[in-house]
Amino acid sequence: MYAPGDVRVVDREDPKIIEPTDAVIRLTATCICGSDLWPYRGVEPVDHTVMGHEYVGVVEEIGSDVHSLKVGDFVVGSFCISDNTCEICRAGYQSKCVHGSFVAGTQSELARIPYANGTLVATPAMPEPELIPSLLAASDVLGTGWFAADAAAAGPGKTVAVVGDGAVGLMGVLAAKQLGAERIIAMSRHADRQALAREFGATDIVETRGDEGVAAIKELTNGLGAHGVIEAVGTQESMMQAINSTRPGGHVGYVGVAHDGVTLPADQLFFAEVHLLGGPAPVRRFLPDLIDRIWDRTIDPGKVFDLTLPLDQADEGYRAMDERRAIKTLLTL
Repeated sequence: MYAPGDVRVVDREDPKIIEPTDAVIRLTATCICGSDLWPYRGVEPVDHTVMGHEYVGVVEEIGSDVHSLKVGDFVVGSFCISDNTCEICRAGYQSKCVHGSFVAGTQSELARIPYANGTLVATPAMPEPELIPSLLAASDVLGTGWFAADAAAAGPGKTVAVVGDGAVGLMGVLAAKQLGAERIIAMSRHADRQALAREFGATDIVETRGDEGVAAIKELTNGLGAHGVIEAVGTQESMMQAINSTRPGGHVGYVGVAHDGVTLPADQLFFAEVHLLGGPAPVRRFLPDLIDRIWDRTIDPGKVFDLTLPLDQADEGYRAMDERRAIKTLLTL
């Protein structure tokens, strides 16, 4: 991304093994994330930045210390680098690994992945083509939605509301359903996204936002609010909508990326008496389970991709998502 709104596909030098814990993978598929739209719209700084952090592919080369993978393995990788062995990783927060960083540059043919033992997970075999989109979703949006649903304490007998109808919000609906939530309220104003939310498990749709949206959630929950709320937008309005839609003692799982200027009023937060947990999702914690569910055809998160383009048309993929003509764009290699 040369500048806001300026995405180009260019030739770069092939990645090579630098550290003994590295792996080089050949991408089978990659995609555009909703968070990629922040620099695209000028909200975050960008200047000739390599793009992409969601990826699946085949291992081409491994460093001398990589023991959990072999050349030829098909792998799904988390968007966060982690060794998966440090004390923080073992506690389940691989996105805050002591060696952690964010993946960058996987909207490409080849990518170098540091700490490959901890970051990449091999599938049981080479997947059928129809599984590729779902496995790709596990790299970020599915794992992020799952973390949000888990943080929102989704489970049997619970009502979970989802603020945000983008790819992550829709994955939150799917995750809440898989975790056993009895009622799932999707907040969405778009018919196509509402339809997909219902397919993933939503039982109710709320089209209003802000105070009206909160009132609608309260009306559906006997005035109490939801047991858990997934926040998947990242604005001050969406965060306050999530907090105010949660009943006392309930849980908010927030995974929408917040930016400069987003603040929370401490007095309202103090008196809300709700649990807050979120941030960059520790996708690696969930990857083995998610891969199994996808492999067994228990879930089909790949349906969130409603536009598929070759990599050399990535600029159109960005435009389509920016203009809300697409929920999420898959890029083929």
